[in-house]
Amino acid sequence: MPNTLATIKSDLDTKVGEEMMVVAQAGRKKITKRHGILHKTYPAVFVVDLDQEENSFERVSYSYTDILTKNIEIAFGEE
Repeated sequence: MPNTLATIKSDLDTKVGEEMMVVAQAGRKKITKRHGILHKTYPAVFVVDLDQEENSFERVSYSYTDILTKNIEIAFGEE
């Protein structure tokens, strides 16, 4: 994965509208996996429209620093 916030944002800008999976740390030994579609990118965050069959809320946002610090991992399509 890229090592600067600018490259992370530019990589995500090219993938708007694609299906993705976000794996987030939810505690000491707990992780959450969420499937959705990359909705939009902003200067400091990106928004994911979540699959309504799996989640009780529509959207979630993450910071690019979450990717940089490996608090979350993202995968697109069949990755």
